[in-house]
Amino acid sequence: MTTTDELMIERRGHAGSATRGRANFAIFLGPAIVLTVLFFIVPVLIDIAVSFTDLNRSLRITGLTLEQYEKVFRGDRRLTPVIGLTFIYVFGTLAIFNVTFGLILAIATTSLRNVSGSFFRGVWLLPRMSPSVLYILLWLWAVSPAEAGLVNQVLMQGFGLDAPLDLLTSAPITLIIISNGFIGASMGMIIFTAAIRGIPEHLFHAAAVDGAGTFAQIRFITLPALRWPISFVTIYQTLSLLVSFEYILLLTKGGPFYDTTVYALYVYRRAFESGQYAYGAALALFLIVIGVVVALLGWRFFDMERLLQRPRIEVH
Repeated sequence: MTTTDELMIERRGHAGSATRGRANFAIFLGPAIVLTVLFFIVPVLIDIAVSFTDLNRSLRITGLTLEQYEKVFRGDRRLTPVIGLTFIYVFGTLAIFNVTFGLILAIATTSLRNVSGSFFRGVWLLPRMSPSVLYILLWLWAVSPAEAGLVNQVLMQGFGLDAPLDLLTSAPITLIIISNGFIGASMGMIIFTAAIRGIPEHLFHAAAVDGAGTFAQIRFITLPALRWPISFVTIYQTLSLLVSFEYILLLTKGGPFYDTTVYALYVYRRAFESGQYAYGAALALFLIVIGVVVALLGWRFFDMERLLQRPRIEVH
């Protein structure tokens, strides 16, 4: 066989490998790319297009305009309080429940026997697995302003409260944080539990032999090992809280008045309750931008790129 024949065979081999690579790319990533384009990129483009129109309940467009963006920056007096409430809601739910309480639950349940810990985590997951309407129905019964409400029964019979409380009116922000927090904590609990289970047992045994107590082991072994899971939960749950509002809508309907209307719910109310579709699209576009910025900042702040790198194993 001549050198020319060998080169031709080698080139055919490279061409075949390239063809197989393209085929594998199309088979494995093609469906994901198509779905991403159809359900993420196309809706964003439609949202941008609608935001530059005057589309309303009549479903008629008379022309292109910047009126919606002028209203966002100068004409909507409710927008600033809504943004402030959204910050309080996201930060409060994330810091108190989704991360901190989820971490406490994970540490507490992993310290129990496997059966007991698994049972407790399963019970805590029930609200997340239950329909949203059923979950909020239980909350509405618990905080009912009537004497039959669970909270009022406990306060009046156990602590001698004279009159029932109307927590939906007097403490609505606290209620939406707590009700969403219990759901969000379950996700953090599962992720943190899996990470804790992955910590080698000999580290805890060695620390115990050296005289380290439970809190010292948590501080110097458990928490450092949970850096990446905590980073992931923080970024993911922040984005989730920014765009979700179903529990708030079911529990308080965004009221009283606009007292519990977060930004995502405000977009919904403007677009689908008031029929201002173009204005809702403009507001939604800002939510998309905020989500992208938060994701990029979280990616950079938590150095998430290192999490996705191949592990480097040193062989001596």
